[in-house]
Amino acid sequence: MCCSLQVSGALGPAASAEKRTSSVSDISVGMGNTCAWKLPGLDESTTMAVFFDIASKDAGSGAGQAPGMQFYVQFVTTYEALNGETRMRVSTCTRRWAESNSPAELIPGFDQEAAAVLVARLCTYKMETEDEYDATRWLDRMLIRLASRFGEYQKDVPDSFQLSPTFSIFPQFMFNLRRSQFVQVFGNSPDETVYFRSVLHRESVLNSLVMIQPTLLSYSFNGPPEPALLDVSAMSPDKILLLDAYFSVVVFHGSTIAQWRKAKYQEQEEHEAFKLLLEAPQQEADVIMQERFPVPRFVDCDQHGSQARFLLAKLNPSATYQSNGVSGDVIFTDDVSLQVFMEHLKRLSVQSS
Repeated sequence: MCCSLQVSGALGPAASAEKRTSSVSDISVGMGNTCAWKLPGLDESTTMAVFFDIASKDAGSGAGQAPGMQFYVQFVTTYEALNGETRMRVSTCTRRWAESNSPAELIPGFDQEAAAVLVARLCTYKMETEDEYDATRWLDRMLIRLASRFGEYQKDVPDSFQLSPTFSIFPQFMFNLRRSQFVQVFGNSPDETVYFRSVLHRESVLNSLVMIQPTLLSYSFNGPPEPALLDVSAMSPDKILLLDAYFSVVVFHGSTIAQWRKAKYQEQEEHEAFKLLLEAPQQEADVIMQERFPVPRFVDCDQHGSQARFLLAKLNPSATYQSNGVSGDVIFTDDVSLQVFMEHLKRLSVQSS
């Protein structure tokens, strides 16, 4: 490892091997105070999050931090194969030090998807290990600090605030993380909460993002299925929605579609198109469930039905019972919408300290 980097800790399906060397930082993040960890098993989707600290130049180990200089980090994995052989695999990564301390130098290298998963893992780890920990407050403060440093704005002018494209979706990830089953544990048993968090700490970035911010597909007679906004406005009487929340897969039928289905129009030859429309989301749901282990819960529901809550709980409440002049469906909740969340973020990020 580069002498200017030290290991702060790791998060994942592992336990500390309690191996401390000069490359271990005094600042602990997650499972810290070690540079080695033990995993019960590895497969193609297992991931570990490793946190690093930049050694202080005053400590005499910062000589390798010259601007633009390349540095290397090696990960050594020792494992026992199926045939009993012990093997070692060494993976080497390389990066370059930024030319300056300017935020503009760091923005192009920011991976907002990976960062969202890292924040989710760290947040849930703190919820498990710290007694006086307010997860929502911690997430809000972290996001405000990040937006204040890397956003472009005029002081005390919220309308001037904007984020680079490499940061633009990150606040939305944090909004959905705050509302997810990882942070809001009401309605889940302790066993379910532990299960959800253990899967989050094991799965890949793509799968973890689906847990944090589910995907939504819309099916209609107007054309092929298309991605839909994770918003209450996506619901329509003449559409079918497919929600993939990783732990659950929901097929939601609009009220008109549900009435036609109950009238058995799909069994009539002249309504072959309607039959195909009903089958398409079911087939896609089957594909998702076959590829995923453990198998997610499958929910087949209709608009205004009791099971529709599995979809409504994941949608942005842009229209609630408190909204004025709203036509169509509303969500009965006191949660703020993404729009209100972003307005508060802009106002707090640009205010003078």
